[in-house]
Amino acid sequence: MIEIIKESDEVLYPKESIVTVSKLDLDELKQMAKLNPRRRIRLCAHNNHKDLLHEMIIYHPKGTYVPPHKHINKDESFHLICGEIDCVIFDDKGVVEKNIPMANFSSAKIFYYRIPSGIYHTQIFKQDTFFHEVTKGPYNRENTVFPNWAPAESEHDLINEYMKKLNLQVQALLK
Repeated sequence: MIEIIKESDEVLYPKESIVTVSKLDLDELKQMAKLNPRRRIRLCAHNNHKDLLHEMIIYHPKGTYVPPHKHINKDESFHLICGEIDCVIFDDKGVVEKNIPMANFSSAKIFYYRIPSGIYHTQIFKQDTFFHEVTKGPYNRENTVFPNWAPAESEHDLINEYMKKLNLQVQALLK
């Protein structure tokens, strides 16, 4: 694996100016993620949170809860490397407008999306998943809006019920 600087157990930055990633690197990242309380990890290809372009290789295990959110003045692109997800798009009141089933390229499913700023979305991780995400920097927590109609990541007792309801809404779209 390339030499890294650990910002935290979940956020890694490269020491090198040329960043490369192989399957062996992904395997190592997955093992590192297993040691983290949230079992996820990201390898940033940019130098730090102040950079104007943020490119990340991110691992989320099956069942990871990412609260619905939208970005202010920041588009997001998402290229699925391996795994399977549903990308769920909401209106401002939390009604599911669209589901984008995604899997790796060889599956013939969608493997890439780009979402403009201001659109509520989340991902349902159906398998352990690696993805490449690109967005505008610098990182500022205040540029991500979390709605009051979905539980926060810390509301563990509400997440399971919310996810059951969300999965039913997603399934209804497929009919």
